[in-house]
Amino acid sequence: MVSARLESLANEVARGELVPYLGAGALTGSVDTSTGEPIPADSDSLILAMNNGRPMSPRLMWEFSRAAMDVELKRGRGAVHRFLEATYATRSWTRAPLHDWLRSIRPRYLIDINRDLQLQDSYSDVPHTLVRGIARTGGTDYRFRIHAYDGTVYREVAQEAVDPSLPILFKPMGSPRPDSTYIASDADYVDYITELMGGFAIPSFIKAYRPGKRYLFLGLSLNRDTERMVMSDMIYAAGSPAGWALIPNPTDKERRFCATKDVEIIEADIPDFLAAAGTLDPMGELIPVAHESGC
Repeated sequence: MVSARLESLANEVARGELVPYLGAGALTGSVDTSTGEPIPADSDSLILAMNNGRPMSPRLMWEFSRAAMDVELKRGRGAVHRFLEATYATRSWTRAPLHDWLRSIRPRYLIDINRDLQLQDSYSDVPHTLVRGIARTGGTDYRFRIHAYDGTVYREVAQEAVDPSLPILFKPMGSPRPDSTYIASDADYVDYITELMGGFAIPSFIKAYRPGKRYLFLGLSLNRDTERMVMSDMIYAAGSPAGWALIPNPTDKERRFCATKDVEIIEADIPDFLAAAGTLDPMGELIPVAHESGC
């Protein structure tokens, strides 16, 4: 029975036996506190928000990174940065139901490919380690920055100085806090994924921690190559099975990809998961039938 399986997965996350991997659907139910507008998270909503509510050409509408590259070429990289900063650092958003549940259990290790602050807010009163991806940056061989949080402030640290006993929040696409860094355009992803495949985008303490880990993919679409390439390297050395993906209406492409990664698809959605976890989800009706990734 699906509900029993979801309850078991929720319990495994709570016990630290599964690593949550958050896609755009993890933010569904989060709205602007003033206007009630949903937070831009999936590819289409990000493109429309970046283009003042107007669709772009079909070629650019295919993926946010492609649209961001077009904006970068026409208006500069700073234009994309300013859009993401205005969206995630300046505006005020309500909490997504899934993030409230995650805050109640505070997993030891999470991967979040969104660029918002809700995950960091969930750990704002406890020490933790924040890892964020960077791209097209000089002066370092690595494609990440690490900040230690002492319960009050962040300070940048070297990977050798990380306290391995603290929770790890891995946001490969960046965030606005403590300072803004984002991976958004095609050029960003080319640089980041190249170094990710070469082993330079994962800190040593995560490489040591992740062998044998299994994952629960929540709100993640796996129809696009960008998300698939990032996911493949993020879960390197996973256990068997590598994990479970909640995809309510999986495409054939998603089924084939998950099969190659030893990931089992469960045809359910976040409201089903939260209900099985014993969490009321008043925003459930707002969840779309399928999710796109926020990358």
